[in-house]
Amino acid sequence: MAGILVYVLAKDGEFNKNSLGAISEAAKLAGQLGGEASAIVVGGDFADDKLATLGAYGAAKVYKVSGPEGLAQPAVDAMAKVMTDNGLDVALFGGGLLGLEIGAGLAARIDAGVTMEATGAKADGGKIVVERPVLQDSQIVDVGFSGKAVVIGRLNSFEPNDGVGAAGAVETVDVEFNDFSLKAELVTRGEQRGEDVNIEDADILIAGGRGLGEKDKFGLCEDLAGALGGAVAATRAVVDAGWYPYAAQIGQTGKTVAPKLYLAAGISGAIQHKVGMQASENIVAINKDPNAPIFEFSDLGIVGDLHKIVPKLTEAIKAKKGA
Repeated sequence: MAGILVYVLAKDGEFNKNSLGAISEAAKLAGQLGGEASAIVVGGDFADDKLATLGAYGAAKVYKVSGPEGLAQPAVDAMAKVMTDNGLDVALFGGGLLGLEIGAGLAARIDAGVTMEATGAKADGGKIVVERPVLQDSQIVDVGFSGKAVVIGRLNSFEPNDGVGAAGAVETVDVEFNDFSLKAELVTRGEQRGEDVNIEDADILIAGGRGLGEKDKFGLCEDLAGALGGAVAATRAVVDAGWYPYAAQIGQTGKTVAPKLYLAAGISGAIQHKVGMQASENIVAINKDPNAPIFEFSDLGIVGDLHKIVPKLTEAIKAKKGA
């Protein structure tokens, strides 16, 4: 294995956090395997000095491709060419819907094995071994590859580290895109990230569940989040009920988060929700049911009426900040 190629997603002139984390993970893994990590950016019209900053996260080389940004098939064309021309055997993605689409297409194009929802990787006997959860995250399995590998991480599984290396060498690559790769056009980015905060990047999350009782009670979570400087999240049940936007959904069919503080208000803690937030540093749960499953994996559990506790907590925080 000569090296690892990481796809870097960009938006509004900035590189995606999960992509930066994937570069750091690739650099660590490549070091164990005796190779180097490199990054590829398709579109975005970035200056070379901006692209070179990816070297700080571990990219020894940055491949710059002029083409449509945010589309899967042009990225597949570009990555397949770079990997083939440079003898790269492993592609790594930080996660997300676009990463899943590109990764699947790339695996088919270069005849590689593919593993999704990866939470880590390691070297074993000179080969890459990927760790991923199975059985609703109750077990972790190791996945090996007999040939080329495409690894797609779970969101927020790879932590960015901007102290890995120096400026990366930037190389412009001319790609002849397939006709079918240019049939689609990106009109608008449809993925909603919440009102004004990306919950995947938030350090503090206040999550509401069915225990709130009704849609209007999400104001309790919003007030507390505002006092703490955090964002609001929700369970699938309340999103399906139309109480809160899908962009805020956490869980197996929603987003995966790992904030410093996760406060769950009126959330039972079903396994489908747990898999999306169990990596949080500190988990606080408020629920009137003392047997709620969420208390089994919470750092602090409060048994009581959230409609009384949350407003008092908000008032106390505001008073503390005003002191």
